[in-house]
Amino acid sequence: MDAIAHFGGTVLSLIRDVLPIAAILIGFQLVVLRRPIHNPARVFVGLLFVLIGLALFLEGLELALFPLGRLLAEQLTAPAFVIGEGAEMIVEFAWTDYFWVYIFAAAIGFATTVAEPALIAVSIKANQVSGGTITVNGLRFAVAIGVAAGVALGTFRIVTGTPLHWYIISGYVIVILQTLVAPRAIIPLAYDSGGVTTSTVTVPLVAALGLGLAETIPGRSPLLDGFGLIAFASLFPMITVMAYAQISEWLTRREREAYSDSEN
Repeated sequence: MDAIAHFGGTVLSLIRDVLPIAAILIGFQLVVLRRPIHNPARVFVGLLFVLIGLALFLEGLELALFPLGRLLAEQLTAPAFVIGEGAEMIVEFAWTDYFWVYIFAAAIGFATTVAEPALIAVSIKANQVSGGTITVNGLRFAVAIGVAAGVALGTFRIVTGTPLHWYIISGYVIVILQTLVAPRAIIPLAYDSGGVTTSTVTVPLVAALGLGLAETIPGRSPLLDGFGLIAFASLFPMITVMAYAQISEWLTRREREAYSDSEN
């Protein structure tokens, strides 16, 4: 009964959140554009599906993904796992002792990004408007690699306790330098790729991982160190997407030069 009551509360909360969006869309259609809504029954059913899907997703996060992310962070940083026998005698660990934390962070960053619905939608649209030049999987994997690298580096920051702004400033310097030399057509898409990673699948798991690490690693504050992984997940895809375009352009240029040489 408690689970049903909690799910009902989640649904009511979502209705309160989604209704303003629906009111704006329908209001502009009827009042500003003064056009009828085609297939209103279909629109209503679609909104209902959105509410049910979001409610089930949020319940899944609360029941499984958040606790699992925290549990894995706790287990990966447990002294018995990091060092093994005699770990209770060690007061402080080196950053190299948390090797599996970085591997797990990169893996979870990559997997959640590849499954991100917002990224899939953007990749399909980019493929359509580019005439197939930008492939769906190419963009998805480029973004996922960026998130994997960013989340792994973010966990390294939590482990070492180094200031967040050092990494963010350095990352954006790289982005600015890449912007000067990257193909112009890819730059807006690369910048948007950082935003689509902060969506429904990636954010909850990455946030749970960061908070779990900050709570279990000695000397770290959940408030000061636990947050910031999302910034890494948003920054590094811009770097990898522009790098993907630059590598693709370089390979295309090499193929053309090779073809020209063979013709001559």
